[in-house]
Amino acid sequence: MANALFNAGKNAFLTGAHVWGTDNTRLILVDEGTDTPVPATDEDLADITAGARIAESGNFTYTSALPDADGSADADDVTLSSVSGATVESIVIFRETGTDATSTLLVYIDTVTPAFAFTPNGGDVTITWGGAPDYIFSI
Repeated sequence: MANALFNAGKNAFLTGAHVWGTDNTRLILVDEGTDTPVPATDEDLADITAGARIAESGNFTYTSALPDADGSADADDVTLSSVSGATVESIVIFRETGTDATSTLLVYIDTVTPAFAFTPNGGDVTITWGGAPDYIFSI
């Protein structure tokens, strides 16, 4: 597949149901051998089986990384501690509400340079966003 916004995420951004830089935003590392997210049809965290969720971050921070004037979204880098489990093939960014069935899926990322897939070894995993001009995503 390729990086994409979930349809549910597009709707959340356009209707104001999710405000980047203000609302709780998190990511999960996903084992696609267990479940492959589908941006066209998956809507909320409940659509990704718990067994495919290798690790979940805390809420993003935005000390200096808010949406840019060109419609690109950024955030501070994310570190997940002591990650172990199956091979990770993608990242899903979602709106965290405390309930899987209402936590809207926003962004799917499976294509990065260098190649993305890795098997966690119990150490920390740091997701470093590209920054200008390669932000997390653009609308």
